[in-house]
Amino acid sequence: MKDRRRAILEAAALVIARRGVRGLRVDELAAEAGVSKALVYYHFEDRAGLLRSTLEFIGARAERYTRGDPADPREPGPPLEELERRLLLELQEVPEVRENSTAWGELRAGAVFDPELREELARARADWVREVADLLGLTVPAAPEARLVTAAERLTALLEGLSTRWLIGVLPVGHARELLRQGIAAEARALLALPDRRAVCAAG
Repeated sequence: MKDRRRAILEAAALVIARRGVRGLRVDELAAEAGVSKALVYYHFEDRAGLLRSTLEFIGARAERYTRGDPADPREPGPPLEELERRLLLELQEVPEVRENSTAWGELRAGAVFDPELREELARARADWVREVADLLGLTVPAAPEARLVTAAERLTALLEGLSTRWLIGVLPVGHARELLRQGIAAEARALLALPDRRAVCAAG
């Protein structure tokens, strides 16, 4: 049963990436997942429940490919390097990442017209900002909390914008990644008041 639920969520992410939130049809989703419509409703009750669960699934999948396997013995690097590594993994030419990022963008667009979905997205974004702020805080322990959160807001907003431009083909992924690196370095320099990124990494 867990495998079928996962298959439905994988199909939901794919259909949302392909057609958007408004284009999500349960019959198409069921066909994509290879299950009945009744089973979709059994697991998720209604469309709102399906969207909430799909958003959680997309978030968990992103966390998996940005944080890596918990069983991996690799020790994390300095906090600033770890932050850069995680954010850059959101910009890679891998089908799963492209689909996940596209579905996230479609859910974000759908939230303009759906207050309930807007609340779910706000919670997910707050968790993401908190994660980035925590890594910045490990890099610059003396930085005020408000400055860390503001810097994290800017970085996550930058990544979302770069991701959108990359996905629609107006920005090569390599250039998007370089712009993101520059944004991370600029935020770190502002927090540390250091002249270059090498000094920031050494401090991390």
